[in-house]
Amino acid sequence: MNCHRFTQSFSRRAMLRASAAGFGHLVLSALAARDGASALSQTAWGSQTLAHPPHFAPRAKRLLFLFMWGGPSHVDLFDPKPQLNARAGKPLAGKDVGEKRDQLGEIIGSPFKFAQHGQSGIWMSELFPQLARHADKLCVVRSIHTEGTAHGEALLRLHTGNANLVRPSVGAWVSYGLGSENENLPAFVTISPPRGHGGVQNYGNAFLPAMHQGTAIGSAEIPIAKAVIPNLLNPRLDSATQRQQLDLAQALNRKHLQQAGSDPGVEGLISSYELAFRMQSTVPQILSLEDESPATRDLYGVGQGTTDNFARQCLLARKFLERGVRYVQVSTDYTWDHHNKVEKGHIEEAAKVDRPIAGLLQDLDQRGLLDDTLVLWGGEFGRTPTVENGDGRGHHPQVFTMWMAGGGVRNGLTYGATDDFGFHPVSNPVHMHDLHATLLHVLGLNHEKLTFRHAGRDFRLTDVYGRVVHDILS
Repeated sequence: MNCHRFTQSFSRRAMLRASAAGFGHLVLSALAARDGASALSQTAWGSQTLAHPPHFAPRAKRLLFLFMWGGPSHVDLFDPKPQLNARAGKPLAGKDVGEKRDQLGEIIGSPFKFAQHGQSGIWMSELFPQLARHADKLCVVRSIHTEGTAHGEALLRLHTGNANLVRPSVGAWVSYGLGSENENLPAFVTISPPRGHGGVQNYGNAFLPAMHQGTAIGSAEIPIAKAVIPNLLNPRLDSATQRQQLDLAQALNRKHLQQAGSDPGVEGLISSYELAFRMQSTVPQILSLEDESPATRDLYGVGQGTTDNFARQCLLARKFLERGVRYVQVSTDYTWDHHNKVEKGHIEEAAKVDRPIAGLLQDLDQRGLLDDTLVLWGGEFGRTPTVENGDGRGHHPQVFTMWMAGGGVRNGLTYGATDDFGFHPVSNPVHMHDLHATLLHVLGLNHEKLTFRHAGRDFRLTDVYGRVVHDILS
């Protein structure tokens, strides 16, 4: 078949008309049939070109997740436990923390000093001196808990809510529920995502239409300055020729869709192809930091050696957020897993992220973005109060700390508490499903109604669990 002949005789307008007016018809027909209190329409959510209405008025328009891969130690960063130092070297009995085992190991104290910061008196380790200046912006939740002592299971639970089946990631659900505010950018971008411990599942779409998978920029092991989006540009073909080729493929896709009547998979494919084409003219400008002032780059720590890589990631995240991307994730490398040398390891890792995160919060605030952007910080689990390998800590999903800032949450709040050893939550426990339900709620989405029918049942991020933690909301 002659591609040029086909596209000349069958214009884009004719193709849209032949397929029942394309996206517009699909969206309008779905919206007309949608019950306002029902689950979100799969057909209406097939187009990336619209920002979809939430279930109710949102507290925030977008979400940024700062993921510390490996499991930061809550008792060394945000949850001071004097008893660890007072009883360092002594055995921790199971009865001391409500466990059936007689002995849990030898207690290891924290080598770091803690102090209260801001008018709210948020407790923070000395490892975050720059972040401490923003203490009154934080909502620190000390009582997060989950399942899975292995990284793979914990990462999947954090990112998808489930470790047993392939499920859509949080960002994919947000993309499905809200769409993008910029037709030239995806709704979900993940910067330097982990390759291991679930890999692509951590930003995948699973059974949701393809357009909802996160757009990955590089990977955690690659310096972000060298990272690219694969196949973003085609140096062999000019834009006009690519448009002709895409029109041909889309004509065939729409013909199939017209014959099928409804196929969310094909709808998502059509939208993702169109988005990929439009991204060519938008994304390269965002990936370059040359348009940022020296003062802004310095604020984040770009070009400062230790902070350069994470600073670049955070600055890219802000650029995507301000252009309408709904969900952005920034990930460190797999460097927070300190089974030994917990002191040395935490000093090094905190130094990489402290200034960039503080700069990011300040920049978002100055630009008026923090009021309607929810920032989430944390890892897949915490660390044990007992020693491992002489000077390290083990995995601890039983309880750990995450913090939030920005739109939707109460500033200067510490929520939840752990026992004297940081082993279990003793007040206001927040399960991972509760965290997910709360994140969706802040964005105006009812976690019980954000569903997608697959394999004969309605699926949702929180499965059959989850409660919104209203006490931390503004």
